[in-house]
Amino acid sequence: MGFFARERTVAPAGYNRWLVPPAALSIHLCIGQAYAFSVFNGPLTKLIGVTAPAPDDWTLPELGWIFSLAIVFLGLSAAFGGRWVESGGPRRAMFLSACCFGGGFLVASLGIHTHMLWLVYLGYGVIGGIGLGIGYISPVSTLIKWFPDRPGMATGLAIMGFGGGAMIGSPLAVELMKHFASPSSVGVGEAFIVMGIVYFAMMMFGVLTVRVPAADWKPAGYVPSTVPQKLITNANVHVDTAIRTPQFWLLWAVLCLNVTAGIGVLGQASVMSQEMFPGVITPTAAAGFVGLLSLFNMAGRFLWSSTSDFIGRKTTYAIYFALGVVLYAIVPWAGQIGSIALFVACYAVILSMYGGGFATVPAYLRDMFGTMHVGAIHGRLLTAWSAAGILGPVLVNYIRQYQVDRGVPASAAYSETMYIMAGLLVIGFICNALVTAVDSRHHYRAELSAAPAE
Repeated sequence: MGFFARERTVAPAGYNRWLVPPAALSIHLCIGQAYAFSVFNGPLTKLIGVTAPAPDDWTLPELGWIFSLAIVFLGLSAAFGGRWVESGGPRRAMFLSACCFGGGFLVASLGIHTHMLWLVYLGYGVIGGIGLGIGYISPVSTLIKWFPDRPGMATGLAIMGFGGGAMIGSPLAVELMKHFASPSSVGVGEAFIVMGIVYFAMMMFGVLTVRVPAADWKPAGYVPSTVPQKLITNANVHVDTAIRTPQFWLLWAVLCLNVTAGIGVLGQASVMSQEMFPGVITPTAAAGFVGLLSLFNMAGRFLWSSTSDFIGRKTTYAIYFALGVVLYAIVPWAGQIGSIALFVACYAVILSMYGGGFATVPAYLRDMFGTMHVGAIHGRLLTAWSAAGILGPVLVNYIRQYQVDRGVPASAAYSETMYIMAGLLVIGFICNALVTAVDSRHHYRAELSAAPAE
């Protein structure tokens, strides 16, 4: 593959490992735009009517599947492409991600201009979703190898940008739609074209600058611990063996339930905030709310994952679930009393833990299964995100629609969903409590297998 070969990305002696996180951030800040997709939902329901939905315009439940498909294909591409990413290195994977994510916007734009929803599903949902998955996992394993002394912090650095993508994507989308809006267009299709080109260019920075450490590289002064630690192994587990352990599936459930509780809210954050506080939160303010959630999502990925290096991954997840139950139960009350401040504060903390869960889980996997195939194991675990990408938005969108059809005011239509989310977090808390160390019989032994290590 020449320029894209893994060998061409090996860092020279004396290379500063802190130059690698910006390459990861350039990818994740772009693909993290997916978290801002809700700002398109309102305009996409008025493509024909422009000022108000027309009979042939798309509905919110129909549009909700765009985001869900993107998350489904994120998980599937990460699961099936994990070993390919590891064997070929991050540069090749990042380039494929840039092509798929940027190209997905262009295909979706064609679907918007021709009013063919299946093309939008194909473009942003399928092609863009593949770009999301490959781009998401491409730097994670690399940064864990650059920072063996702080794996939680490393995965926080790698994944922080994904949570912050909406902070850029939300205002960018709003301004582009305003710029291209006209009496006959809401400006979404044109905005998609510009964003596809801009994001491709930004992601190429990561493609050109990413580096991997030499096989025998270690940080200066770093000495791996030889003292046994609970839930932290010095051995390795092969990816094909890992998925047959109960620990893998418990962590799968932990991630799925944590994501389900947050992703449905993210997918409809803009519309939900306007409906819960009608006449108070404007579309511009709602876009600001999405951006704020993105900020906490991003900050939580670094702060919570870094904290997990000191208090442990299992304890960190226990906090996510226990505190999340309380906060989700408070949200409906915040809407009833009309407290925007309490509503925003609850979701700010919830989204910090939602993001923290994503950033903590690769280090959790590293602790449980070692570093040999952590990237591939992480990719397969992300199928939990695919499942949650359907379950979360479906719960929010369809329960809301059911409530509205029964005559419940839109401002109160989300209450039942919030209580269901709290219940899911209780189950997640139990799954996390059941996680134990992987039995030594699953540890990889080179003399017993010819399978290549990463």
